Amino acid sequence: MDSIQQFMDTCNSDLNNNNISFGGASASSSTSPASSTATAATSSRYENQKRRDWNTFGQYLKNHRPPLSLSRCSGAHVLEFLRYLDQFGKTKVHTPICPFYGHPNPPAPCPCPLKQAWGSLDALIGRLRAVFEENGGKPETNPFGARAVRLYLREVRDLQSKARGVSYEKKKRKRPPPPPPQQSPMLPHPGATQ
Repeated sequence: MDSIQQFMDTCNSDLNNNNISFGGASASSSTSPASSTATAATSSRYENQKRRDWNTFGQYLKNHRPPLSLSRCSGAHVLEFLRYLDQFGKTKVHTPICPFYGHPNPPAPCPCPLKQAWGSLDALIGRLRAVFEENGGKPETNPFGARAVRLYLREVRDLQSKARGVSYEKKKRKRPPPPPPQQSPMLPHPGATQ
């Protein structure tokens, strides 16, 4: 857990200095464009997204009242973070009393709230969970893998599925049709004469 806290402290101090290091690559806001493109090439888009997500969560913990250390963070704090993110959402989620409840493409505007899409929250939690464990956190103490977080994501998925009339069922892969049986050339019967 110490390496996680050290990593978190590094991310927070690097944020303040506009110098961010993650996964062996570093980028500074004061570098030349040529060196920053070389740095971007060494980190994948996924690694960069994980770093940004981790920094966002770190800022959330830092701004929490009272400030919260990662070692004291629980699934409840992760849920609080996810609810906080809803204010920046862009997905219209109709309430049950809305006339467009269950319609994927409503014909007119309505006052229903904008929220984070389930898929975005699910991907975010996956990335944060990975960063936590990549930096020394134990899976059993990972607040992003807490049962409460999994249940919340399932609840959000079901609610948004009903409200928006969109199915989030896993798509089944279509199997290619089996090839037609090949007919083997007719072999003469062992007792037959030609």
